[in-house]
Amino acid sequence: MIETALVDWSRLQFALTAGYHWLFVPLTLGLAVIMATMETIYVVKGDEFWKKTAKFWMKLFGINFAVGIATGIILEFEFGTNWSNYSWFVGDIFGAPLAIEGIFAFFMEATFFAVMFFGWNKVSKRVHLAATWLTGIGAAISAVWILVANSWMQHPVGMEFNPDTVRHEMVDFWALVLNPVAVSKFFHSVFSGWMTGSIFVIGISCWYLIKKQETRFALSSIRVAAIVGIVGTFAVMFSGDSSAIHVAEYQPMKLAAAEGLEEGGERAPFSIVPGVEVPGMLSILATHDIDGYVPGINNILEGYTNSSGEIIPSAEEKISRGKVAIEAFKEYRMLKDVDSLGAVQARKLLDSNIDYFGYGYINSQEELVPPVTLVYWAFRVMVGLGGFLLLLMVVILWAERKKTLANMKWLLWVALFSIPLVYIAGQAGWIVAEVGRQPWVIEGLLPVKAAVSSVSVEAVKTTFFLFVAIFTLFLVIELRILIKAIKEGPKVETK
Repeated sequence: MIETALVDWSRLQFALTAGYHWLFVPLTLGLAVIMATMETIYVVKGDEFWKKTAKFWMKLFGINFAVGIATGIILEFEFGTNWSNYSWFVGDIFGAPLAIEGIFAFFMEATFFAVMFFGWNKVSKRVHLAATWLTGIGAAISAVWILVANSWMQHPVGMEFNPDTVRHEMVDFWALVLNPVAVSKFFHSVFSGWMTGSIFVIGISCWYLIKKQETRFALSSIRVAAIVGIVGTFAVMFSGDSSAIHVAEYQPMKLAAAEGLEEGGERAPFSIVPGVEVPGMLSILATHDIDGYVPGINNILEGYTNSSGEIIPSAEEKISRGKVAIEAFKEYRMLKDVDSLGAVQARKLLDSNIDYFGYGYINSQEELVPPVTLVYWAFRVMVGLGGFLLLLMVVILWAERKKTLANMKWLLWVALFSIPLVYIAGQAGWIVAEVGRQPWVIEGLLPVKAAVSSVSVEAVKTTFFLFVAIFTLFLVIELRILIKAIKEGPKVETK
């Protein structure tokens, strides 16, 4: 059995890489929409002011985009270095969306990115505008395929296990792409990027107002960013509602952990903070029915009957059937070339228990409970900060329309110091999504401890600290370049 230290360090290294990468992705997605909107206004109105405004935010977009690619490449390599068992077991499925992302999305982004940055005086205004929008669309398409892959890990569909190759193999590509979890996760992640880009633009623009510089530029940028951000936030809320339904259906343990719900039932309460609950609200969020049944942690471990009348086995039964599946698989592999009848019987036993195959690697039901405290508070940080940032954008837009924003120093400082908060909210969301499904790499199919590579703990530790140094250097370099560009300013003449 793989030693615990190797699993922990491998998880920590992947979390580090993913966390750093997600610092850059949402800003790329958000700035793409904002700068394209500004350039659209320029093309429609013909006002050079909007061209210069779009070019300034485009410069910051380019800086962030470049560093994001570097961290993303490292992240994908880790599947082969630290998670080779996972890559072998489901590579036929997981590799497909990553390959499409690499071939199509990166090609699309690189092509139009070049036109966007270097084609201002070489192509027509409309062609350049199309390139700007297509760069943003390319970034979103990249996100599509990454999120399809991630969503399959949350809710595996469209595949069958082949005991002859010891691999899960894709049988329905469109089931993978149209996975309901993937659809809601895509919109939730992309629109959260709109929030990130908007808060970033608003905060930087407020800094110019504090300095009494580039006033027209700052106010115009705030107006566009606030509208994009408010629309994005409501879209995040809508997609979050859809996501809650899917989590309740496909990952009930994650939902129970996010709510700290030990004993579930009908009219399950939603916990705002420990000791403060809204009766029936969790049932509404999870099932859209105040009388809907929501299982708690203990119910899931002990077994329960869901709202559809389906009997869900206890954790002990799942573990037992998982071990039967593993033994049947071993027997099939041993007999398939020497005893066809025995192999057929072993295969039937394997097929009847295949849904619980992953549970065969679990030693006790306690392993099936994720870190409840971390997931519980991460969810509240995400929701709480999201609500605060929505209120902030509404107030900022209202003040800008009333032409009082430039004189509201306290509000300008709040907006500036809210930039880190949108990143904290995003990271908290991923903690809920990824830590909440532990101990699984693939929900119910493959636990983390069965997915890691057979490498030394010291090797993983060494690369972990190496990545800490490299990523920190990347972040420092990006921040210095961004700050330098911001201090230089857009050089837009104010009116």
